[in-house]
Amino acid sequence: MADQELQPSSLHLLSAFLAMESTDSLIALARECSGGSVTERVQSFIWDDCITKYAGKLHAPYLRKFLKKLIAEVELNHGDVMDELYEHYAHYMTILKDNDLEKENTRVFKYISFLFPEGCQELSSCPESRKLMVQLQCSLNMLEGDTGCSVWPSSLLLSECILSFPELFCNKSCFEVGSGVGLVGICLTHVKASKVIMSDGDLSTLANMNRNLELNHLSVETDMSETTEDPYMVKCIHLPWESVSESELQNLKADIILGADVIYDPVCLPHLVRVLTLLLNQTKLYPEKCSDNHPSFALGSKCTDAKVNGTQEANAGNDNTLDDFLVKRTHKGAANVGLKRGPMALIASVIRNVDTFNKFLALLDEANLSIEDLTESLRPLNFLPYMQSYDRSTVRLFAISCK
Repeated sequence: MADQELQPSSLHLLSAFLAMESTDSLIALARECSGGSVTERVQSFIWDDCITKYAGKLHAPYLRKFLKKLIAEVELNHGDVMDELYEHYAHYMTILKDNDLEKENTRVFKYISFLFPEGCQELSSCPESRKLMVQLQCSLNMLEGDTGCSVWPSSLLLSECILSFPELFCNKSCFEVGSGVGLVGICLTHVKASKVIMSDGDLSTLANMNRNLELNHLSVETDMSETTEDPYMVKCIHLPWESVSESELQNLKADIILGADVIYDPVCLPHLVRVLTLLLNQTKLYPEKCSDNHPSFALGSKCTDAKVNGTQEANAGNDNTLDDFLVKRTHKGAANVGLKRGPMALIASVIRNVDTFNKFLALLDEANLSIEDLTESLRPLNFLPYMQSYDRSTVRLFAISCK
């Protein structure tokens, strides 16, 4: 069955399955598909559209856990379990050992599906199918030595922002610090940023990122030097914050700098702020009415009928946007002549340690950089309604620029 023919509850279940959401989440979504219990019809959908269709593409221990939970759920409610589900579970019981379930340092494939709600067809980022699926090779271990290869909530929110406000990024050159699995950069290519430069300081993470770009059919350039302009080309470079030189950063000028969960390590903060300062300290003068090719940040089309996080309209009538923030930065001497605007950094982060965040603020102030909280004024649409592991309320969005 084609995805666009699926009922929302079935589409959410399939998307959660492909994103490797918790087995409890999958069972809850399976119940929603049939009004409270996992019926034979839902089991058939799970077998045909989830397990069989994506056979060999998902992590076997994860499938074993899910099948065990699914069978237990059906039996608990005195239902009949499909023979195919029993047989598949028995197969995994035979080929997998218990310690295979405990290996959390392995790389797996996840599919992050951005589901565009009703009313979003006018968004230039909305595919005809109203679904954008990104395949990612990533780590299950988010905390012990493989952080760069994990999918973090801030990268999900920043990706939703890019897809919600495509006119902010279309025809802009974008540079991402600490790109990790590459999800943000892949979304930037989808909204047709004129140049996307992705970077990371860890070589293993960088190799994994390159793999993800290939999985999503993107051509990659790895040369750090400035090259001839190639619209919609993706650059993927090794960029250790502590050792990159000023001259190297001069070749990486961008209109928008992005970062997701890059301010959690206090040891790295001075190096990060140095990199941001060099990238942002490129003041440019643009006419007040910028053409599409100029790096202005005026908001374009909005989804006026859809809901944001299920509660508010998508910035309809909201004047407190990134464009207003830029107006506050207008150079007084440029009045009636043009707007003196430099690059802007958008940083999404979960504030896990207040002292670390305060240190970041102090370093920005010392570097003569200003920071503005855009969490409420630039709220994205909810493209990941099925993802219960993703808590948007924990993520803050900041704009950083030269004072």
